[in-house]
This record gives sequence, structure tokens and C-alpha cells, in this order.
Amino acid sequence: MRQAVHAEWTKLRTAATTGWLLVAAIALTVTMSAAAAAALTYPPASSELDTTKLSLAGIELGQAVIAILAVLAIGNEYSTGMIRTTLTAMPCRTVVLAAKAATLSAAVLAAGTIAVLGSLLVGQLILPRNGFTVAHGYQSLSLANGPTLRAAAGSVLYLALIALLALGVTTAVRDSATAIGIVLGLLYLFPIIAHVVTDPQWQRHLQQIAPMNAGLAIQATTGLRSLPISPWAGLGVLAVWATGALLAGGLLLRLRDA
Repeated sequence: MRQAVHAEWTKLRTAATTGWLLVAAIALTVTMSAAAAAALTYPPASSELDTTKLSLAGIELGQAVIAILAVLAIGNEYSTGMIRTTLTAMPCRTVVLAAKAATLSAAVLAAGTIAVLGSLLVGQLILPRNGFTVAHGYQSLSLANGPTLRAAAGSVLYLALIALLALGVTTAVRDSATAIGIVLGLLYLFPIIAHVVTDPQWQRHLQQIAPMNAGLAIQATTGLRSLPISPWAGLGVLAVWATGALLAGGLLLRLRDA
């Protein structure tokens, strides 16, 4: 396993796109978070504004770049035929996939930590200037605040799970363009469908099983009782999606020729 991890880490860090995509994910996440914070002034339209969730709004855009990075981590090997060399050098295919998952997760966790801390920092700088202060009843964005720490740590885990979901899907379909379409569809079309559905009960069920809706519940720090699903349960739903994708991808990887 150690040799497989070393080989996959070497491939990941030397790929031309890896560094640029990680930097892009960080930049887009922080930039969108800053824009969301700057767009609001006190008093807000909603009395239940969650400043922590608002400060982490950039995750919704940054996750797309993370998904693309994960797709290319194995999709490029299929498109170039390099996967045959990989599986010849390491015949145990589940070990190969596990090594890819481990190295990809490590890279995304590092980039995600920077992106989340950067987003909270811009929130701390911008929101108080716009009137969202503790004196007005809003929570501090400090990591010393339990709900904020949970939202921050959960957001980092969320990005890692998105990467694993994309890795599993790409392993199953073996085509980068198709995998990107499937993953982005799962992330962004589910919320649209949930809003289109008029039945409140069905709408709530769709929000409970949608990867993005459920997973991002981890960012909520206010109004938890009104959420379709609790924060950690929501992240668990995303973990189930990622696990299912990896299991399906691993099974097909074992059964099919390279």
C-alpha cells in the first residue's frame, strides 16, 4: 500500500493541472465568500441570517473545481491509456483506487483548510463593517465558537467527500467529460429539482438526499430545528454518496478490462 500511495502521490503532484486547480479552488471559494459578505448590509432582509454559513458561501463554487480535479486524477489515465501501465505495475486494483483516494483526499483537505480559513477571515473583516456584529445579535466568526468550528471543519470534510464522490463516479464511467456532467448534475440539479417540486414533503425529502443540500447543512449555525436534516446527518448523507460511488467504481474496476 505504501508504494501505491507514493506512486499516486507522485502522479498527482506532478500533473500539470493539479496545482492550478487547487489554487483556483481556493481563490474562487474565498472570492465568492467575500462577494457574498460584501453584498449584504444591516439590517438584512431575513432576521435569521446565518453569518457563518454566509461567510462559507464560496464552497458552493469551489466544490466544482475540486470535483474536476478528482475527475482528472483518474480520468486522464483512462484517456491516455496510462491506466494499463498503472494496473500492470500494481495488479491489485482496489489498492490502486484506495491509494488514489488517500492522496486526493490529502491534497483536498489541505486546500480546503486554506479556503475555509480564508473565507472566515474575509467574513470577519467585511461583515462587522456592514453591521453584523455581536452587539446586533450575530455570532462571532471565531473558531473558538463551537458552531463556527463545526461549520469550518465540516466544510473541509465536505470538499474531501465531493472529491471522493467524483473519483468514484469517474472510475465507474471511465470518461472525464461524462463524469464531470454526472457529478455537477448531482450537485447542482438536485437543488433546482427540489425547488421546482411543489409538494412540501417531497421537497423536504429531496433536500435530505441531495448531496449538496444535505452536505452543506454542516455549515448551519442558526435555525437548526428548521433544517430538512441536521448538520452531521447531512454530512453523513454525502458520505454515503461518496462511499457508494467508490464501491461501484472499485467493483467495476475489478470486473472490467483496463
